[in-house]
Amino acid sequence: MHFSNLGLSQNIVRGVRAVGYNEPTPIQAQAIPVILSGRDLIGIAQTGTGKTAAFVLPILEKLKNGRGLRCLVLTPTRELAAQVETSVRDYARFMQMHYAAIYGGVSMGPQIGALRRGVDIIVATPGRLLDHMNRRNVQFSQLQILVLDEADRMLDMGFLPDIKRIISALPRKRQTLLFSATVPIEIEQLARQILVNPALVEIGRRTTPAEGVTQFLYPVPRHLKMKLLLKILQTTATTSVLIFTRTKNGADKVSRILHERGHSAAHIHGDRSQSQRSQSLHGFRTGRYKILVATDIAARGLDIEGISHVINYDTPATPEDYVHRIGRTARAQAVGDAFTLVSPEEEEIIRAIERSLKKALPRVTVPDFDYRAAAPPRSARPSFPRGQERTFSRSRRGHNARR
Repeated sequence: MHFSNLGLSQNIVRGVRAVGYNEPTPIQAQAIPVILSGRDLIGIAQTGTGKTAAFVLPILEKLKNGRGLRCLVLTPTRELAAQVETSVRDYARFMQMHYAAIYGGVSMGPQIGALRRGVDIIVATPGRLLDHMNRRNVQFSQLQILVLDEADRMLDMGFLPDIKRIISALPRKRQTLLFSATVPIEIEQLARQILVNPALVEIGRRTTPAEGVTQFLYPVPRHLKMKLLLKILQTTATTSVLIFTRTKNGADKVSRILHERGHSAAHIHGDRSQSQRSQSLHGFRTGRYKILVATDIAARGLDIEGISHVINYDTPATPEDYVHRIGRTARAQAVGDAFTLVSPEEEEIIRAIERSLKKALPRVTVPDFDYRAAAPPRSARPSFPRGQERTFSRSRRGHNARR
């Protein structure tokens, strides 16, 4: 199947081809005709599936004639808003389409200017959009389409009250599209409130990593995690590494120590300014930084190709977050490695992840690493389930298992 078979006009297909895509992904092939028909939709898909184009392309088709603010896309983070805006720009390059990204961390002046000049599409984070609404900088009388992108993450971040306030200001007669990687009960409740007879498009299992990801667990006492991380980076052949921490302070600390040890590392989290985040992301994309340290929320929506390794310095809070994290590598049929450093206190969540994946993940040790260093009085040596312990030696992709 080709994009031209999905009911998209020639100029939109030209924009898609200019980006380098020739055939639609499964979610695009299923969602685009539904959206063009005008029906509400729930799209369940993991990152890296082509989800953004699945709603941007049919929206461009529906808005190609006429003027005025007719589409609002809500996203949880500034990075995701910027990414969606870039997709709109790329796919609409052969059209007359006006759009603006509205998010915090930057001056409101240019955003106000864009809104006053007139836009067809707004991509926004809830908080900054409400700021503009309170100042009467935007009005939605012509709005036809509402998109909630990464809806599960928006609810995780506490945006539900803001989302409801925004929706209360929109025309009741509209098309609503909700995209989410997971469907917790809160998403089901929200969908029942704001969608009318929605079609369901679900691509793949929600808790299944990409086939190209090789996963390893590194049991280690908590107080030795940083030393083990440095050892792994020293003995593993990597091209670019994304390291996840649970907290902003953790991201600051890991990035600082890596920098002190001579690694080219940057970090992103919600307390950094937009210019700092943009600088870090640009440096990581261009290769100036080989390592990017991030929190889950800051990394949501990142679309960076060529990440060879994802390292979970802290274990994720849920199996879904685990899949989101390691999905940053092995994108677009590539291959990559995912390492998770596991302290004894984190074994319970690892068991939940393994139950969700329906398989046991291999546990490995690093040669010449002293697991007893600076140990507390009781033994801090990690215990390994019988039959799963492996040792690793240096190889092309890092450590290879050997018996």
